Amino acid sequence: MNVQTGGVATGGAKMNWEELAGRVLAGEPVNRDEALRILLAPDDELLALLHGAFLLRRHYFGVKVKLNMILNAKSGLCPEDCGYCSQSAVSEAPVAKYPLVSKEQILAGAKEAERRKAGTYCIVISGRRPTNAEVDRIVEAVREIRATTRLKICCCLGLVTPEQARRLAEAGVHRYNHNLNTSAGHYSNICTTHTYDDRVQTVQAVKEAGISPCSGCIVGMGERPEDLVDLAFALKELGADSIPVNFLNPIPGTPLGNLKELNPRYCLKVLAMFRYVNPDKEIRVSGGREVNLRSLQPLGLYAANSIFVGDYLTTEGQLPEEDWKMIEDLGFEIEECAL
Repeated sequence: MNVQTGGVATGGAKMNWEELAGRVLAGEPVNRDEALRILLAPDDELLALLHGAFLLRRHYFGVKVKLNMILNAKSGLCPEDCGYCSQSAVSEAPVAKYPLVSKEQILAGAKEAERRKAGTYCIVISGRRPTNAEVDRIVEAVREIRATTRLKICCCLGLVTPEQARRLAEAGVHRYNHNLNTSAGHYSNICTTHTYDDRVQTVQAVKEAGISPCSGCIVGMGERPEDLVDLAFALKELGADSIPVNFLNPIPGTPLGNLKELNPRYCLKVLAMFRYVNPDKEIRVSGGREVNLRSLQPLGLYAANSIFVGDYLTTEGQLPEEDWKMIEDLGFEIEECAL
């Protein structure tokens, strides 16, 4: 499908999106055919589609918007070959390269997260997996952040062992992010140095350690709409509590740096599909929000209930003040961080 056209709905009668949302609220899950029809819906049904998604979002989350802030605590130097990533071994993009920052820098990032009104502080490092020494430093910082702030802590450290996951849980890490990124069937087209199953096993390991699992996708990597449907249902089966939906920001120097197949309307349909399939989960508009949704960014919050505030790992986001204003203009509210 050429997603630039918005596509056409699959065969059958025209969908009533509000009715579909009502069925979901009544306990009848969306099936795969219905999920695919969301992605293939004509553009002139977009507002009706988003209205249905908003009924689900409002039922479970009201009009609250959760803010998250990322700290790129270790940059570049990654041996993996993920085609979308500017920090990978195959990337020629000019990005900063540095080892894990000091505990003091991690603590300073937590203070900045509070300034940006974020409820969750995300500590992210590049690489296949963390060393035990890196986990030691992060654990020490997390303990201090938990003792001195109201922030929730999310870590994204790559493939972790069950023992490392246990230590993070004991330190007070609330959530662990490890995206599946794309469907099992498409995964080998974007990465060959680790597998889809490796990622699933990490999500399962953090779940078993008692950490809330966060796992999502990157849209626009040459996948079919069916791949996104497969992924939405895989995340549902895996029990992901938070689902970040990234939209490819093609970075020159990466293998996918010339791939530009998204438009704002399709991106909104993707967010709606994830909401219909996973109605009671946190859906977060993540990397690539500004460059792919563009002027339609506010509409994304009718399906999603969470965003990143500020910059991403190696790309810029919009100013926090602009995000705050967008939320206010919608009549929504920033979710306060609770203990």
